[in-house]
Amino acid sequence: MFPVGIMDVLAKRVLLLNQNYEPMTVCSAKKAIILMFLGKAQIVERYDSLMVHSISSQLALPSVLRLVRYIPVPRKRILLSRKNIIIRDRYRCQYCGSKSKPLTIDHVIPRERHGEDSWENLVTACVDCNTKKGNRMPEDANMKLLSVPKKPNYLYFIQSFFGQPEDLWKPYLFLVD
Repeated sequence: MFPVGIMDVLAKRVLLLNQNYEPMTVCSAKKAIILMFLGKAQIVERYDSLMVHSISSQLALPSVLRLVRYIPVPRKRILLSRKNIIIRDRYRCQYCGSKSKPLTIDHVIPRERHGEDSWENLVTACVDCNTKKGNRMPEDANMKLLSVPKKPNYLYFIQSFFGQPEDLWKPYLFLVD
């Protein structure tokens, strides 16, 4: 049986980089330690004062790992889905900014006017704003979008899917303040 807390440490998140420092994914510390033990990855950044101990050695807990060999990774395609549109729009109505109301998906250019299902034409809207806008263009309904809808990049989705990135990850996710 593991001591209390060891499972919490092994569940910590680790950013995995390709050999060229391109972000690939986020894995558990347990998976990261296995990659290091097998000689497939090396520590780039470590969590302060967190160590993993075995009978004969101790290892700094990684926060950012880099693969030793380059792995060609096909470009990740972000699927156009209701869930991904809501994530892109940060769970906020793109007309009024509300986060507290039930959300729907709105076609900026209505289907009736040949608006298509695309990243550039779909936005998150609360039920009230979607009803108010109806089958009209935002200008016709005297409404304005808070931001221009566009297809998000893969790095944005790594951040969105795994929540707030660790401070040590920001330089590798190109999020330096």
